Amino acid sequence: QVYFEESGGGSVQPGSSLRLSCTARGFTVDHWAIAWFRQAPGREREGVSCIGTPSYNTFYKDSVKGRFTISRDSAMNAGVLQMDNLKPEDTGIYYCARKSYCGGNFDPADFRAWGQGTPVTVSS
Repeated sequence: QVYFEESGGGSVQPGSSLRLSCTARGFTVDHWAIAWFRQAPGREREGVSCIGTPSYNTFYKDSVKGRFTISRDSAMNAGVLQMDNLKPEDTGIYYCARKSYCGGNFDPADFRAWGQGTPVTVSS
C-alpha cells in the first residue's frame, strides 16, 4: 500500500506561517513528482504546488507564488510545503499526492497515493 501521511496543519492568524510535511509510506519520494492540493469547504480540490524530479522543477498556483515554497526532504522521505504570509483564502484541508511528473494541469484524477490531509485555518 502506498500513501502519504500529512502533518503540520493548524489554526493561525493572517500573516502567519506554517510548515506542512507529508511522509511517504511504501515508496521513495525521490522517484516521484509530489504535489500539494487543498480543498476548502464547499469547493473542489485544487492544486497548489508541485515539485518534480529533479527538484529544481517546481510549479505554483498563481495565488501562492512568492508565499509558498515546496521542497523534498529525502532523508525524511517526505514532501514539505512552507507557507508564509498566510491569508484567509488559504484555508482548507491540504493533501499530498504523487505523479510521475508535474507537467500538465493539476487534475487530481491524475495523481495517486493520497493521504488523509491536514487542516489549515487562517482567521483573525
